[in-house]
Amino acid sequence: MNRELRRGGHGSHSRRGLWVAIGLALVAVSGSACTIPAFGGFKGATDQGHAAFHMWEWSLLVAMAVGVIVWILIFWSVIRYRKKSDELPKQIRYSTPVEILYTVVPILIVIGLFYFTVIVEDRIDAVSPTPAVTVRVTGYQWAWRFDYQGSGVSVVAEPNHLPQLVLPVGVTTRINLVSNDVVHGFYIPAFNFSRYAQPGVTNTFDFNPTESGTFVGRCAQYCGLYHSQMLFSVKTVSRGEFRTWLAGQSSGATA
Repeated sequence: MNRELRRGGHGSHSRRGLWVAIGLALVAVSGSACTIPAFGGFKGATDQGHAAFHMWEWSLLVAMAVGVIVWILIFWSVIRYRKKSDELPKQIRYSTPVEILYTVVPILIVIGLFYFTVIVEDRIDAVSPTPAVTVRVTGYQWAWRFDYQGSGVSVVAEPNHLPQLVLPVGVTTRINLVSNDVVHGFYIPAFNFSRYAQPGVTNTFDFNPTESGTFVGRCAQYCGLYHSQMLFSVKTVSRGEFRTWLAGQSSGATA
């Protein structure tokens, strides 16, 4: 009797220890959310990029929380049910609650990730009915061309001079992306953004830059022999600087 009581007491302490460990892990994870690290991702220099970045952060946090809980359960099982004697332990099979738990929880995680992915994709793909600036971006073997519609300004690649896409901060710029020949990939890592440029298809999307800076752009789709030379840059400036730049281009200044 005393032996059974001692076993019960030990099991109770183990369970309390398990729940304390899980609680501490959850507190640690939730506490880290106050200053969520970037996990090597770009924070995004546009509203659309920010949305993708936050999706990246929270997806990793969920994965880490699941990983921590699994590790705790593994170590708890190893310690709690380690071999203590030659006596065969009680055999347990087909635990319905446990089977329901490890079936339902992954489904809920997948549903949650799918839901938030749709929300973020809708936000990234949303286009404004009244964009302030419209640029036609044309990919061709092997460079890029930027035509600012309504202004007559065009920026094209020149020998030893990469084209630069200039965008104003704080306003919406509409991009109409096309290709003159083969499939190209319009990719700006700092914006967390990539779209195909396909022959005969116009991909339309908006950028809302949130900070000034110069960012690298490249082709993300192998498109031919000189694919690696399809580089460009994106410069985001204030509205005043953008108007000045556009006026300078219109008057024939060097792009």
